[in-house]
Amino acid sequence: MAQMKIEDIRAMSPDQQDDAVLNLKKERFNLRFQRATGQLENTSRLREARRDIARIKTVAAQKRAKEK
Repeated sequence: MAQMKIEDIRAMSPDQQDDAVLNLKKERFNLRFQRATGQLENTSRLREARRDIARIKTVAAQKRAKEK
């Protein structure tokens, strides 16, 4: 999965954002295990996944702030 674009994240519904965060957290979990067992080939994906999670959470927080 490539790095998520901010426009794509903004176009998501809150449920889609929650699902995306959940999937990214699962991916990070699996990537951490791969790194621990020496099977991880793309080490930069860990960082990308972490930043994608933060990006989605930031957009979600901005949307909630606008609603208030």
